[in-house]
Amino acid sequence: MEFDENKPIYLQISDRFCDDILSGKLKPEDRIPSVREWGASIGVNPNTVARSYDVLSDMGVISNKRGIGFFVSATAREIVLEQQKKKFLEEELPRIVQKAEWLGLDLKSILEPLKK
Repeated sequence: MEFDENKPIYLQISDRFCDDILSGKLKPEDRIPSVREWGASIGVNPNTVARSYDVLSDMGVISNKRGIGFFVSATAREIVLEQQKKKFLEEELPRIVQKAEWLGLDLKSILEPLKK
């Protein structure tokens, strides 16, 4: 896994799990690697992975079954989908709209190439 130096690694790990859930790579009730396993596989300190697992647990995306491991929650996809929609509408879309305005693009000229 390659990391962006402008964003904390633990958030990038959390984002990766969320992307894997949205794409279907991770499904409800799937077991995910332990903190140590995942840290070793991506070359990151286990404490960093633990921090990302805390974020995902707080969101309700994963849960820890004591003595067994971490699992994707049954509602993980819905939780991630709602969080990502909110982020897109509040953060990303306004930047896209602003850029389109600066470039003199309207909605029709943006969507037309996508129909081909």
